[in-house]
Amino acid sequence: MEIPYAIREYPLQQGALEIAYIEEYFNDFPTRKSATEIVNRMAEREFQILMTEAPLEDDPGTLVPVSYKVSHELRETETDPKLADLVTRLRGVIDFTGRKILYNWLGATRLDWRGKGHFRALTEEQEVWAVHQGYDEVIVKTKNRYFGMRGTLDSLQFNVIKLEPADDPLDSKVYLSKRLSPGVLDAHRSRRVVTKI
Repeated sequence: MEIPYAIREYPLQQGALEIAYIEEYFNDFPTRKSATEIVNRMAEREFQILMTEAPLEDDPGTLVPVSYKVSHELRETETDPKLADLVTRLRGVIDFTGRKILYNWLGATRLDWRGKGHFRALTEEQEVWAVHQGYDEVIVKTKNRYFGMRGTLDSLQFNVIKLEPADDPLDSKVYLSKRLSPGVLDAHRSRRVVTKI
């Protein structure tokens, strides 16, 4: 019998601390987010902070964080300069009018745990939450160089909606989206047990 993925859903303060801590240890990206930055961005908007835990191979009684995902509402009128820039870049490819848009801001899986379905489980849990919250579409931004992430997003049925070329093709930005509806949930495959902290 398949063991369900153990997912924890965190409130803002504790979740920000957890994410800032684990980003130091298994994020591939050159810059890390501080707990303060996470709290400041999400304090006045809907958000979700999820993390999967799994037992260590040599110590099955010890659970460790292996994958995480942080998403939040993205509004057509943003005052945060980074989010306002993102909305500007999405004009013409995303319709914000009368629609709720979710932005996948942060996420990663520890290198030694990749390919085991943890990120899929987080994404499927996020989709359940997003559909129940009335979101119409979820957006992700990545770089061309993150082939593993692009492959994962492809398998999760995200569509490329925009490419911003850079001098080095590996630094080109790739924007992807997935439209949400209750029917999306029918394609879910992972068994999950979610604990709200």
